[in-house]
Amino acid sequence: MFSAGATLSKPICFSSQMPAKTCNSKPSFFFLGKFSNPLVFSGKNQSYSQYSTFSPKMGQTHFSVKAASSVGSAEYTEEPVTNVKFQTSLSLPGCSCPLSLLGTGYREKVFAFIGVKVYAAGLYINQSILDKLSAWKGRPAAQIQVDSSLFDSVFRVSLEKSLQIVLVRDIDGKTFWEALDEAISPRIKAPTGVDKTALSTFRSIFQARPLKKGTFIFLTWLSPSKMLVCISSDGLPSAIDATIQSENVTSALYDVFFGGASVTPSLKASVATGLAKILK
Repeated sequence: MFSAGATLSKPICFSSQMPAKTCNSKPSFFFLGKFSNPLVFSGKNQSYSQYSTFSPKMGQTHFSVKAASSVGSAEYTEEPVTNVKFQTSLSLPGCSCPLSLLGTGYREKVFAFIGVKVYAAGLYINQSILDKLSAWKGRPAAQIQVDSSLFDSVFRVSLEKSLQIVLVRDIDGKTFWEALDEAISPRIKAPTGVDKTALSTFRSIFQARPLKKGTFIFLTWLSPSKMLVCISSDGLPSAIDATIQSENVTSALYDVFFGGASVTPSLKASVATGLAKILK
């Protein structure tokens, strides 16, 4: 499960108390498989810290998140390997209420035995999803991490969950899409016309778009068959770049991160730790 060069991020801690009132929402990738040439990235291989725009209202989280690393602010959690900072709560276009951070991790590719960090990632969820996971109460993080049924249940709930990707290197859009497509396509055995249309829409977002270091990419699942894509090079996005409507495509993207062969094992482990603390 763990790819070469991968390192588990430090666990995050959730408070034991949660407010009774939750946000009721209406029913509302991924990633990079292989890079053929590590030289497509510009800049030195060094850690990167990105602060996103923050407003006081966003600081009111449904459950408290605190990084196990040295970050002292309750408003941010730091992914310790890349030093990227994620807001503990944020509002996104198309979502009915603020989403709360559940775990963080990073993506690393290994070229000639040298690890190249590509991006940091954080999973946000609508807190009401937790009400659907009572069957997993009391399970340890190690058991949750290898239990695909729990991650499948999170995906199947028609409540918002969003993956924030923060690039830590410059990537040209064509290379980004090719790597993304390489990860998705093997997971769709017999693509339908709907799937092909969705993939074409996805391709058009990235194909001719330079993606600079610090760019935010949000993949927001509203339901199993509907996902929003938002991209911003200047803080949190204010608009939706595309809507992907294909359950095969959206589930394939989710599986890339949280399936049995996750490309970001550190993220999956961090999310499992977060769930175990909340569901204890």
